[in-house]
Amino acid sequence: MNVRFNPAAHGTLIATVASRADMGTAIRAASVVLVAAMTAAAAQISIPLPFTPVPFTLQPMVVLLGGAALGSRLGMCAQVLYLLAVIAGLPVFAASAVLPQGAWRLLGPTGGYLMSYPLAAFLTGLLAERGLDRRYLTSVLAMAAGLAVVFTFGVAWLAWFARPAALNLDQALRTGLYPFIPADIIKIFVAASVMPALWKLTGHRS
Repeated sequence: MNVRFNPAAHGTLIATVASRADMGTAIRAASVVLVAAMTAAAAQISIPLPFTPVPFTLQPMVVLLGGAALGSRLGMCAQVLYLLAVIAGLPVFAASAVLPQGAWRLLGPTGGYLMSYPLAAFLTGLLAERGLDRRYLTSVLAMAAGLAVVFTFGVAWLAWFARPAALNLDQALRTGLYPFIPADIIKIFVAASVMPALWKLTGHRS
């Protein structure tokens, strides 16, 4: 499938909305803050799993949707803002008796997933800027690409860098990837349906 960027036809959802308003800059800034806050809120929906230190959360879906809606740069900025809130010690994580608290969580088992969020949002947003978020099947591809970034960083961190003790690659795959594939496939299918629906509401799908 050859999807070429056409400035007249493509662009992000937030850019389209902002272009219709007198306060475009304010809308973009507010959207970045909103997506960062939604990422923090999604962390509160956390289900610990007995066989892995990595909990099940809705954060990746918010990261991907935020990137698609805001575009590459603003989507990345939203996740950088979220990580800055982490470093500042704000309560943006769900309570956990296993994972490190505060900014130290970035060095723990889930650090790779968290630090991948800006890049995952950037990639998904970049593909959205080329119109891939306007149709369901191409939206699935954009979301899957972003999720691949999250898992690549997450598993690599588990395998080589996590503290207090890293795992080997096989253990990292068994605890940080395989158990999440079925649920994350469902999350991609759900997330991929959101953007085309929003574009349809704006009347700018093509």
